[in-house]
Amino acid sequence: MEENNKKIEAENENKEEQQEDTKRERKPSRPTRSFDRNDNRRRFVFKKKVCFFCKNKDAEIDYKNADLMRRYISESGKISPRRFTGTCAKHQRRLTKEIKKARQMALIPYTDKH
Repeated sequence: MEENNKKIEAENENKEEQQEDTKRERKPSRPTRSFDRNDNRRRFVFKKKVCFFCKNKDAEIDYKNADLMRRYISESGKISPRRFTGTCAKHQRRLTKEIKKARQMALIPYTDKH
């Protein structure tokens, strides 16, 4: 009887260890919080965004492609900054030029109310 209890306890310990291992392996989908011991403040560690146009060489920045341009414009009509979209500086400059061309050609509205 004692042997059965020892086996059951060993199995329970193994299950607990496996659960702890799976908890450690999971990566959070949100930015993680790191705790700095020196100044006792919480800081966010963000995942670096990758430029869509550097990643996809086939995607061209063109004012005629209004669907792609709308992806980088907010609901109010403002051009989204690099820190939100994750585009690199080179492509962000080209993107803003093409968005302005598309607005001039009336493919994209200047504001949401028009």
